[in-house]
Amino acid sequence: MTTWHWVRHGPTHEKSFVGWRDVPADLSDAALIDRVRAHLPDEALIVSSDLVRSVTTADVLTLPKHRRLPHEPDLREIDFGVWDGMRFDAVAARDPQLSRDFWDKPGDIRAPEGESWNQTMARVNAAVDRLNKAHGDAHIIAVAHFGVILTQVQRALGVTAYEAMAHKIDNISVTTIKHHSHDHWDVHQINHLP
Repeated sequence: MTTWHWVRHGPTHEKSFVGWRDVPADLSDAALIDRVRAHLPDEALIVSSDLVRSVTTADVLTLPKHRRLPHEPDLREIDFGVWDGMRFDAVAARDPQLSRDFWDKPGDIRAPEGESWNQTMARVNAAVDRLNKAHGDAHIIAVAHFGVILTQVQRALGVTAYEAMAHKIDNISVTTIKHHSHDHWDVHQINHLP
């Protein structure tokens, strides 16, 4: 059994779409970081997406008995394409129907020059499957992004993308999902803030 402890990176304070754009995280809430660090297992593997907001969040959560794995580009956020860096109202003005459908009918709909929910999920699933195979009985702390974590909530709960997106994933929260043999998943907590 592999136990995944998904942690969303620290806040960026951006007021726009942030996908593959590399923006830093605010890691000034030392009390929250200490509580999350204490909540996570003492001995674990730790992996993050290769975007700086995840890498630096993983850095502050790493304990002496944690073993860092190489940064994982396949754990990046959804690629929002031309919307990345645009304010939400600007995206709605530019692509009114598409921007509504992107959130209301997640699946194969994608931002211009970006990727769809289903493409993101396939990318993340492949990375998770690879790590499950390589580390079958480990605790893995994975520092990633809102969309990435929700793809795994969707997978584990067996719900639609729209239903998964109803879950809140706060910055520096922990979502714990266990993977058993035969592709069986258990969700133990979503969006836990110690």
